[in-house]
Amino acid sequence: MPEKDYQINDIVQMKKQHPCGENRWKIIRMGMDVRIKCEGCGHSVLIPRRKFESKFKKVLERVEE
Repeated sequence: MPEKDYQINDIVQMKKQHPCGENRWKIIRMGMDVRIKCEGCGHSVLIPRRKFESKFKKVLERVEE
């Protein structure tokens, strides 16, 4: 399993793009589940963390603390 290198408000890329054509997602909630929001159309999706980690590709923009 990949090391956790993402946090809330990071913009991430997933392995598959959203049906609207965008592949930029903002992490808006983390816990047992991860809620991500499409940067193209604004649709949000709640997925289990294990499924998120398997579909996660890379961090595009990191939030500065």
